[in-house]
Amino acid sequence: MKNYVEAIELWYQQNKRELPWRKDKDPYHVWISEIMLQQTRIEAVINYYQRFMKEIPDISSLATVKEDKLLKLWEGLGYYNRAKNLKKAAIQIEEEYQGNFPSTYEEMLRLPGIGIYTASAISSICFNEKQATIDGNVLRVYTRFYADKRNIDLDKTKKDIRKKIIEILPEDAGEFNEAMMEIGETVCLPNGLPRCKNCPLQEKCQANREKSYFQFPVKSPKRTKKEVKYTVLLLKYDSKIYIQQRKSSGLLENMWEFPNIEGNLSKDKIKKYLQNEKIPYTSIQKFISNTHIFTHQKWNMTSYLIESKKAQKEGKELSEIKKEYAIPTAFQPFLKALELQIKKEK
Repeated sequence: MKNYVEAIELWYQQNKRELPWRKDKDPYHVWISEIMLQQTRIEAVINYYQRFMKEIPDISSLATVKEDKLLKLWEGLGYYNRAKNLKKAAIQIEEEYQGNFPSTYEEMLRLPGIGIYTASAISSICFNEKQATIDGNVLRVYTRFYADKRNIDLDKTKKDIRKKIIEILPEDAGEFNEAMMEIGETVCLPNGLPRCKNCPLQEKCQANREKSYFQFPVKSPKRTKKEVKYTVLLLKYDSKIYIQQRKSSGLLENMWEFPNIEGNLSKDKIKKYLQNEKIPYTSIQKFISNTHIFTHQKWNMTSYLIESKKAQKEGKELSEIKKEYAIPTAFQPFLKALELQIKKEK
């Protein structure tokens, strides 16, 4: 691959996409974009990034932003601890670096939520440090090029590939890193046929020659996700909907949700629950279902729309919920269905 460094850089200069965080090499911009891009495709991130920058334009505003506002801006991206770690890191930067983003790879690793990949990306792109960014895209390009059958889920494999790429990094390490990621994102595709004719590495790529691209990268077998059933209660009084805040620990901590009970409950059991909770109602009807997949869990969710006889303490107008409260992606389909229901009733 070392013989193709210049070809990779030239390809990038001719083919790179114009993205908002590439307009400059401000470490704050690169940092936020890299955290957002974890587990999320570029097309989905652009609008989130632009909205985030409008509301939280710098480290100082990130360090002082209210958590509710931060989570609302992050709503839909998932992995909400990433957003919380952004604020923790911003506070640390304010306290230890007078609000200036640290300029070395080693210093960045000390910040909450910043690991080897993110520190490598920021330090190489913004400070030209010779660090290699090894994400899923780069691993796919590398293992296909060499027909490398090692398991990329193993730390040993990732460390070795990172070491090999560091050895061939050119003067502009950041641009090379971005080029490798761009090839993986737009050419050496994870799903479907890769666009080998557009790739600067096609001539010597073993997977291209042998048409064995679907064999790489090699990964560990996927673990079976734990399946959990929940019954969601959509308590409605007039146009107000009841929501509650989740616990300050565990999955989706401090997010807002509709009340829910573990298990797939029948209407009779829902009636008993409402009686026990002293919640008067006029009607209960079966509503929509939704399945949401987390990293280690799969939620199978059913719901009931319940017309309450009186306003609930935490009842909110739908417009207020949509504007002010961070509702996890798992509950978003219920929110949308409620919006349609309320429109029908008007």
